[in-house]
Amino acid sequence: MNTTFDIIVIGSGPGGYAAAIRASQLGYNTAIVEKYSALGGTCTNVGCIPSKALLDSTEHYYTAKHKFANHGIAIHSMELNFGQLMKRKQEVVKQNVSGLNFLMKKNKITVIEGKASFINNKSIRVHTKSGEEKQYNSSYFIIATGSKPVSLPGINIDKNRIITSTEALSLTEKPASMIIIGGGVIGVEMASVFSRVGTQTSIIEYADSLIPAMDKELGRELKKILSKQGIDIMLNHKLQAVTNMGDHVHVSYIDKDGSVIEREADYCLITVGRKAYTKGLDLEYTKIALNEKGQIQTNEFLQTAEENIYAIGDVIQGPMLAHKAEEEAIFAAEHIHGQKPHIHYELIPGVVYTWPEVASVGKSEEQLKSDNIPYRIGKFPFIASGRARAAMEADGFVKVLTGTKYGEVLGVHIIGPRAADLIAQAVLGMHYETTDEDMFRMPYAHPTYSEALKESFLVASGQGAINL
Repeated sequence: MNTTFDIIVIGSGPGGYAAAIRASQLGYNTAIVEKYSALGGTCTNVGCIPSKALLDSTEHYYTAKHKFANHGIAIHSMELNFGQLMKRKQEVVKQNVSGLNFLMKKNKITVIEGKASFINNKSIRVHTKSGEEKQYNSSYFIIATGSKPVSLPGINIDKNRIITSTEALSLTEKPASMIIIGGGVIGVEMASVFSRVGTQTSIIEYADSLIPAMDKELGRELKKILSKQGIDIMLNHKLQAVTNMGDHVHVSYIDKDGSVIEREADYCLITVGRKAYTKGLDLEYTKIALNEKGQIQTNEFLQTAEENIYAIGDVIQGPMLAHKAEEEAIFAAEHIHGQKPHIHYELIPGVVYTWPEVASVGKSEEQLKSDNIPYRIGKFPFIASGRARAAMEADGFVKVLTGTKYGEVLGVHIIGPRAADLIAQAVLGMHYETTDEDMFRMPYAHPTYSEALKESFLVASGQGAINL
């Protein structure tokens, strides 16, 4: 095998494989190093893809159980095969990994299995599972090693009863009960998966809102919807201790009044965030520096202190999103090639794959208030949408924020059916700096969920909604 390359990418998640493919397309002799036997990183193997597979499967089950009768579909006998549900999830993962293997071969990218560590800014050594060690040299490196789940002080994640999303996605039997610590994106998605199949599910969140990084109205609406679905949600609560009792966990937490509450469950799932993963890279043999959060420091071109070494994705600052990593991957490869790419970080959407879905781009109302930016609100509920009523998907709303002077779109926040897909239209509008009038004067097909966007922009502009 060749040991000298133009570009070596370390890590094969969405950022890593996208960087390798783009580098190869630009004509570089490229290699990718992955310490696991399967390509794809966290997203493909234990994150985005398996969680969405389970979210879709459990939503089908929940819909059949709770909504089919209203559609005139009678099911006299139905049972959940939890093993098959998990098996299908793994088949989806396998298909995605196979697709990545094909792309590596198609683009003539050398795949190196093992754990990489720097010797200097031009060389790495790769340690294999068998104990072998080999040196590789490259003109450029792109670090894309991603992130790992974090815990809270004093909480030991034993991966048995006190678990992360990685273990939750591979349980072999349906839990009777689960307490989830953290009401962010991962927490509410995992709560949805297990609540739908009949697990008694609770969320304990320290902040005063679910998905606290997003517009507060989205969090309030999501709490109402998830509570209606049977999830017990406790806000302004602080975890005190979690103990593995062998066949269950004992959890104690403090409510907003200072009272200590104790509960038991089959599992305690910790979803309080993730941290950049740089362990074992031996960055001390380079000039690469970390910030106070343990993230690799980069300049505006994603270069580290070593100009020939770039870093992208979860391992650097910014939202830990697969599509953010992919944007940075393309940027890094093209910058190496001498091009002048650009990333609109403010236009990277955030999505929560509960049902209904949540999606957001641009400024939240809280941010606009904090920045003293004058704005108008256009809001339209899905219960007023003919398409949503026909589909029995009346929960949620579209909320748009536009400038008071010119009507420029400042932010779009959606909770409702297919929000993850609808947000793309908002991103497109903001990319081209459209106004609320531009957005409502475009033709929208009827009846569609997207009409809720049109109506919201009509309201924001002062025109008033048209009843659907």
